[in-house]
This record gives sequence, structure tokens and C-alpha cells, in this order.
Amino acid sequence: MPSAHDFAAMRERMVHDQLIGRDITNPTVLDAMRRVPRHAFVPAHLQSVAYQDSPLPIGHNQTISQPYIVALMTQMLELTAKDIVLEIGTGSGYQTAVLCDIAQFVYSLERYPELGQQASDRLKQQGYLNVEVFIGDGSQGLPDMAPFDTILVTAAAPAIPGPLRAQLRDGGRLVLPTGDRFQQFLQRVRRQGESWHIEHLIPVMFVPLYGRHGFKPPDNPDLSDSTPIKYDPESNM
Repeated sequence: MPSAHDFAAMRERMVHDQLIGRDITNPTVLDAMRRVPRHAFVPAHLQSVAYQDSPLPIGHNQTISQPYIVALMTQMLELTAKDIVLEIGTGSGYQTAVLCDIAQFVYSLERYPELGQQASDRLKQQGYLNVEVFIGDGSQGLPDMAPFDTILVTAAAPAIPGPLRAQLRDGGRLVLPTGDRFQQFLQRVRRQGESWHIEHLIPVMFVPLYGRHGFKPPDNPDLSDSTPIKYDPESNM
């Protein structure tokens, strides 16, 4: 197992080669990527390859995105230290941690209870306290907590979910992949009053966003009609 010093060196190489070496220029994002221990958010047997330029499996047919995509989507949000963020798709909790490192507070919504529980526990263990993890249908967002300054969706929707657009604050930014199972594009949506300005960016490939305003869930439980449940690490649900 690599040492803490080894992991720090891996992170620095990741930032230099994979991020600065491409088009990640926001210093706040680069600093967050240097600080957040990606290896702490992957299964133990994958920690030695946590900083490679590739996605990694985390269970339930889900993945942790490659570092570049995490940094790019974070940069596209144009986060400030005052922002309240909604993240759809907690996954491993790594992207969540990067958001927590920059923003004031993060609400994160995960479909799979086991992944949400594991991510919440990891976030607490790593000292990220400005976050609450919920279990529920991500395509419906968290209306009780809205509006949000920024929304980040880490799964692909067939179209921009209406509830997420409605939960975006005036002047806010929404970043998500949209498309079908085989062709997707990363988009940034800016809200100005009741107008939404959409930028089409790069082609990507994400797992599908299941739910009422996403793709039809292939299995049970179907969370499309359920109320999001907050995960409390102290009670283990």
C-alpha cells in the first residue's frame, strides 16, 4: 500500500499531467483536486490506481469518474465559497468532497442506499462536514432545500429534468450530461429569470440517470414516487 507521501505525490502528478496539461485553469479547482484524497473514495484494492486517468468501478454498476471529468465539471460550475450546491449522484463521494472543498454547503442525492451510506461515512471520516446525503430519485431533486446556486448531475439524463431547472436559483448554473445510452454531451445551463441558456460542450459517456424524469429504472426499488431520505451516519439509517 502506498504511503501518505506517495499518495500526495500521485495527486500532484495527476494535477500537473491530467488537469493543467489539458484545459483545467481555475486555481480553486486545481487546489481542491490537490487536497482531496481520491484514494480514500475507492475500494481498498483499487487505491494504488486511484490517480490514474480513468474511471473506476464502485459497485452497483456505477463508477467514479476520471479525475479530468471531475475537475472539468467542477470548473464549469464556476463555484464560489458562498454557493449552496445540489449534487445528483453521490456515488463514491469523491466529486462530493471536491464540491465541499470549495462551496459553502452541498446537498447530495443518491439512488442506491448502500452507495449513499458508504459515501456519507467516507465524507465524515475525511472531515467534510458541510454536506448532507439523501437517498431518493435524483431526477426530482430536493425541492424542500431549493433554490440552489449550482446543480451538478453525475449521470446522463435523456433531457434536462424539469424539476432541476425549477430548483436552480436565478443566475445559477446547472451542469449535466444529456443524451441516450450511446451518445451524450456535457451541457451547462444558466438561468436568467425564466430563460435558460444552454451550452453544448464535449461528448462524454456516463451511467444513466434513473427516475421519473430520467431513464426508466430497470430494477426495484423504484424510487420515482418516494420522498428523499436523509442519511445520518450516526444512526446508520
